Amino acid sequence: MEDIMGIRSTAAILVGKSSQWLLKTFFKGGSSLPGKLALRIDPKVLDQLAKDYQVVVITGTNGKTLTTALTVNILRQEFDSVLTNPTGANMVQGIVSTFLSAKAKKGDTKFAVLEIDEASLREVTKYIKPELFVFTNIFRDQMDRYGEIYTTYKLIVEGASQSPDALILANGDAPIFHSVKTINPQKFYGFDHLPDKEQLAHYNTDNVLCPNCQHILHYKMLTYANLGKYYCPNCSFKRPALDYRLTELTAMTNKQASFVIDEKPYQIEVGGLYNIYNALAATAVAEHYHVAPEKIRAGLAYDEKVFGRQEVIHIGEKECTLVLVKNPVGLNQVIDMIGLTPDSFSLVCLLNANYADGIDVSWIWDGNHEAFADMEIPAVIAGGDRHKDMALRLTVAGIPAEKITEVASIDDTIQKIQQLPTKHVYILATYTAVLQLRKRLAEKGFIKGGMSND
Repeated sequence: MEDIMGIRSTAAILVGKSSQWLLKTFFKGGSSLPGKLALRIDPKVLDQLAKDYQVVVITGTNGKTLTTALTVNILRQEFDSVLTNPTGANMVQGIVSTFLSAKAKKGDTKFAVLEIDEASLREVTKYIKPELFVFTNIFRDQMDRYGEIYTTYKLIVEGASQSPDALILANGDAPIFHSVKTINPQKFYGFDHLPDKEQLAHYNTDNVLCPNCQHILHYKMLTYANLGKYYCPNCSFKRPALDYRLTELTAMTNKQASFVIDEKPYQIEVGGLYNIYNALAATAVAEHYHVAPEKIRAGLAYDEKVFGRQEVIHIGEKECTLVLVKNPVGLNQVIDMIGLTPDSFSLVCLLNANYADGIDVSWIWDGNHEAFADMEIPAVIAGGDRHKDMALRLTVAGIPAEKITEVASIDDTIQKIQQLPTKHVYILATYTAVLQLRKRLAEKGFIKGGMSND
């Protein structure tokens, strides 16, 4: 029987690699098709493909992609073979395709750092056994797909429990990650950069009830949303002791930040407090694997922007910063980051409501678009499939109607961007709107590639 299984795995890998070579050679790109073909021949082919890898899985609502990219950049300073999956390739067939593309040398220490969607994790861990899970955060997001936040948390805990010896490295500032005892061992990272100050989260914040007694949580330090040094004044529930600590936030602009983690200074070339959490998570992974501070520093300083994560695209004479937005918490952090911009800028908001975006767009009403009305923004474009909803939200937020232009098509949006009155433009777009925009920009020659950052 083992011989038959071995033959099946060998055949699956051969077919998968051959189809991958054909696709890359003649169609100039990859896809999940090689993974689908390999799985059809051997549903357990991942067992064979991943057996020699130390697998790190990164999951959560916000921050997966950048945390994955930073972790990969750091580990590549130390190890010769670090495999990762392209944006969007986080289902089982995509993971198989990722391993089929591996080109590690014999004798290398082999890592696979995988970004995996929260709802897909328990399916992937049926076939692959990570040794480390990183939980970034859980916020209300695409409720038609994920449900409430505790439903999402249950999904990722179930996924991790299929590798019960694997360590969970979780954001200790998020109360949900300390709400239940997991089968897996846990360590925590978080912020400890301010003196204690008694406070409550904003009244419109989710997940601020104690999971033990349902009392409203209090905070001695808040970063954003419900993240911080929380405690329940009615029972013993409080933030766990942190194993990895950010103790100083030295500087933060719309383009970069510097900070101190575990007594070592670091810097990232991307703006926003939320991205410092991503850097903290990546640094915690690196410290777990005993990577030296100078190599962590080199990995964090890597300046290639990730797909839709503050990547700068030149459209004609306009310098456009493209930012993916998908839920109220993430949107508000992006708005805060934009508010740090010293120069004048125009704004483009592209709203789609396809399955990958979440078909319910009511979340835009929970985002603090009102903050834009207090900024000096000379022109705004409301676009995407739901441009009317976007224009209405911006109008209600207090942006004068004469500043807002509604645009239905991507081609018209690209043309209108080139006519905006400022050199700098922020483009906030939902997932499929990012894909559509990048595809047309590639076809028009403004960028290379288009569909993803693989």
